[in-house]
Amino acid sequence: MTALETLVSGLAGGSVRIIDLTHTLDPDFPVIVLPPEFNQCARFRMEEISAYDHRGPAWKWHNISMSEHTGTHFDAPSHWISGRDVPRGAVDEIPIEAFVGPVVVIDCSSGAAENEDFELTPDFIAGWEAEHGEIPEDAWVLMRTDWSKRSGADYLNMREDGPHSPGPTPDGIRFLIEERNIRGFGTETVGTDGGQGAHYTPPYPAHFYLHGAGKYGLQCLANLDQLPATGAVLIAAPLKIKNGTGSPLRVLAMVSE
Repeated sequence: MTALETLVSGLAGGSVRIIDLTHTLDPDFPVIVLPPEFNQCARFRMEEISAYDHRGPAWKWHNISMSEHTGTHFDAPSHWISGRDVPRGAVDEIPIEAFVGPVVVIDCSSGAAENEDFELTPDFIAGWEAEHGEIPEDAWVLMRTDWSKRSGADYLNMREDGPHSPGPTPDGIRFLIEERNIRGFGTETVGTDGGQGAHYTPPYPAHFYLHGAGKYGLQCLANLDQLPATGAVLIAAPLKIKNGTGSPLRVLAMVSE
């Protein structure tokens, strides 16, 4: 059998399972909130065009509108100032091979349950590697925090000083990029940075270092608790938006049973 025939057989027979890592897009799903002096990200909106009625007797459809960075979404290098000159940095220019690849999951759920501002550091990554092996080059790295089990106001977790949620430190994300040469980094929170990421140097280090290095981001992921630490394959293909800086998308993972 060819590799593709083996995959199809595994899917049909149940030895390969597909897990949906995507939240449902609806008007109530939270979006990132920036300081009021900046323009804001738009929530998802859906308007009915017709529903088998006088507006269109045999069909139902909708107009939709949203930000590129609404819901479960992809960040391209061109999203951040550090990546504005990266070649092939918009979503329509990224090589399609980048959208399918190996993934590892670093379980930070216990730390995040105890500390809403839990930080992914090089030492924590080293501890994970001591148990699971070195993170392979060109892999997606997903930070599991179980934050996706929250909803509404608890998801953004706003305080007087801004949002609070887990994320990587500057040294943590630099380690993944410079020492492990990852493909991209993904989180269950509304951004690849922690809620207080504006207070690091540089501000929002995950965005700054990832996109400056031509790497990719995934946010608002779900169901990371269903993935193994290693061995899964991630499928994350954004919409082919001309000069797009990001895109909502359906993120899937294939797991061997």
